[in-house]
Amino acid sequence: MNSKIISFVLLLSVLLMFSCTSKKSDDQSVFTGKEGEVRLVVLNPGHFHASLLLKSNLARVNDSVFVYAPEGTELEQYLATVKGFNTRIENPTSWKEEVYEAPDFLEKMLAEKRGNVVVLAGNNHETTNYIYQAVSAGYNVLSDKPMAINKEDFQLLVKAYENAEKNNVLLYDMMTERFDDLNIIEKELINNKELFGELTGGTENEPAVYMESVHHFYKEVAGKPLIRPAWYYDVQQQGEGIADVTTHYIDLVNWKCFPDQSINYQTDIKVINASHWATELSLEDFSKSTNSESFPSYLLKYVENSKLKVNANGTINYQVKGKNIALKVLWNYVAPQGGGDTFTSRVIGTKAILATVQDKQHDYIKQLYVEKADGVNSDEFKSNLERTIENIKEKYPFVSLKEAGDKYQIVIPVENRSNHEAHFGLVAENYFDFLVNRNMPEWEKANTLTKYFITTTAVEMANE
Repeated sequence: MNSKIISFVLLLSVLLMFSCTSKKSDDQSVFTGKEGEVRLVVLNPGHFHASLLLKSNLARVNDSVFVYAPEGTELEQYLATVKGFNTRIENPTSWKEEVYEAPDFLEKMLAEKRGNVVVLAGNNHETTNYIYQAVSAGYNVLSDKPMAINKEDFQLLVKAYENAEKNNVLLYDMMTERFDDLNIIEKELINNKELFGELTGGTENEPAVYMESVHHFYKEVAGKPLIRPAWYYDVQQQGEGIADVTTHYIDLVNWKCFPDQSINYQTDIKVINASHWATELSLEDFSKSTNSESFPSYLLKYVENSKLKVNANGTINYQVKGKNIALKVLWNYVAPQGGGDTFTSRVIGTKAILATVQDKQHDYIKQLYVEKADGVNSDEFKSNLERTIENIKEKYPFVSLKEAGDKYQIVIPVENRSNHEAHFGLVAENYFDFLVNRNMPEWEKANTLTKYFITTTAVEMANE
């Protein structure tokens, strides 16, 4: 009798152990870091950023990638790009795309649950809903920006974060600019109190931080036009300029100037004002950019006197913890001959001023400069700067200092900088670390919500 009881108990224990093991293997929140355990689901990839995550093999990512999308050009372009990665001569990848192509792609993805991390990069009008549906179904989500383009999206994003926490999954925004070497070095300088001092308060007209960028709708890559989807020109699908590009700049302000601090959008932020205005495109311009022969019906409401008006330009003035910040984004149709995208920023401290410049004079390559603030002794400033650079060289030995008139250039050789496309893999690896270690800091969530509160509030203000 006793032997039967013992045998029964042992059998029950084995069954319980098997049950727990099976449950654990299906748990989307359990990651150990072993090779191939991240199983990507690429959902409706309408932007080339979705494919950039797969430009290189990632050890923790399984070779099988599950793709759910409607049929169309955007899916074809994504698959062709990944195929190109697989078939290139140098360092080919080995992705195996398993594609479900049908109108009910979202429902199918939610029902099948074949992967554990959803990747989003496409039509921004759909992004927030995709995020909400995915985390509510128990998927981790790695999303391209912007995660929200209007107030309704923002409120849904708040709920998505709540559901992600309930389901023990992680939602993460692809903030690639944090992995730009110039931004990393600038952050080091800003947070050196001997050199930079404290961030000034600034004013609305003379902000503590100013960032401005100029972009172009029509571009040629390797002699061929970069073809954009027609919806890219619909601000209700792509988002206005102040809802899109500015996400990177707000993130950089938080990351550089308020490192490791949670910023509460309800108490720490004041959006002062915002504006927007249109870039006008002829049908010929639009056709060259999209390969479309006519404006689709959803764009006709933006057409006046045969010109498509796209509210891609704008400004945002806001305060974070009492510090004045100003952002400006401009979209022209095409760059002048020999021209390119430009960027300017200025960060003002009590002891030093940091400026980033990307223009024709610098061959459209971002360069970083530092100058002393008013009232600071020149010799003391130079001594602090040289000492700071020597400390930075311990980690980044390629960095050097060069006098440039009344300021100094922080020289970061181009050959030592990682390129923009490589940043997507770095973002992914950072996110996978969070999945394994379960140590994503609270400020990531708080500051992401703050970022989208600012952008969506600005859009609302600009439209009043």
